[in-house]
Amino acid sequence: MRSNPNANDRLGPEWPEGTDRIVLSSVDSTMAEAARRAATLNKPTWIMAQHQTSARGRQGKPWINPPGNLSATYIFKPDCTAQEAAKRSFLAANALFEALALFVETEKLSLKWPNDVLLDGGKVAGILLESTGKGAYVDWLSIGIGVNLAHVPQGVENAAFAPVSLKSAGGDTVMPEDFLCKLASAYATQELKLAKLGFDRIRTDWLKHAARLGDQITARTGREDIKGTFDTIDKDGNLVLITAKGPQAITAADVFF
Repeated sequence: MRSNPNANDRLGPEWPEGTDRIVLSSVDSTMAEAARRAATLNKPTWIMAQHQTSARGRQGKPWINPPGNLSATYIFKPDCTAQEAAKRSFLAANALFEALALFVETEKLSLKWPNDVLLDGGKVAGILLESTGKGAYVDWLSIGIGVNLAHVPQGVENAAFAPVSLKSAGGDTVMPEDFLCKLASAYATQELKLAKLGFDRIRTDWLKHAARLGDQITARTGREDIKGTFDTIDKDGNLVLITAKGPQAITAADVFF
C-alpha cells in the first residue's frame, strides 16, 4: 500500500473545508482502510484508491473496479444513532446524482432504492455503509462509493442491473480525483441540508430522481418476494409498496423492475 504524499497539497478551492483526503495507489479496499485508520483520524476524511485488490459491495459481493473508475470511502463521526446513520445512504445517492449530472444528461440518471445509481437503466454507481459503536450512538460511519467512470467492469454475471460506465453512456471523460472533488463538495452540501432542513428534505430530493416511482416493482427480502406499486420512501428511509394487502414498509431488500 502506497499513499500519494502530495494529495493534500492539491485539494483546491472546491474541496469542502474541514475535510481531509487520502489518495492511495493500492489497497485491499478503501472500506477496510477506513476501519484501520478510524481511531487515528481527527476530521472527516475521504480515502480514495487507484486500485483495490479485495473490494466488496453489499452482502460481501465482490466489487470490480478497473483503473480509471472511482473507489472511495468517506469516514466521519456523525453524532447519531445507527438508525439515523443508515439514512446517509440517501445523502450519498443525492450527492452522486448531482456529481454525475455534471458529466451526463440528467434525464439518463435515476436512483434505485436502497443504494444504487442507474445510468440508462444500468448500474453506474453503488453505495455501501458500515458503522461501529458500543452505545446508542455510532463511533464512526464509513460510506463506500464505487463509480464506473471510464470502464464497464468485466466478469459481472447474473446482475439484475448490468453495469455501465459514464464513458460508455456518452458522458464526459473525468479523472477519479476530479470526480471525487465534485462528489465531496456535493456530499458536504447534503450534510448541510440535513442539519438545517432535516431528513424530509433529503427524502424529497431523492424521490425526485427515484427509478420507477409509481410503477410495479418487486422487493426480494430473502424470505419472500413482495410485489407492489412503488409509492414512496418513509421518514426512516424504508421502501413503501402498495400491495394487494395494502401499504407495506420494507426495511431491506433487493429491488427488481
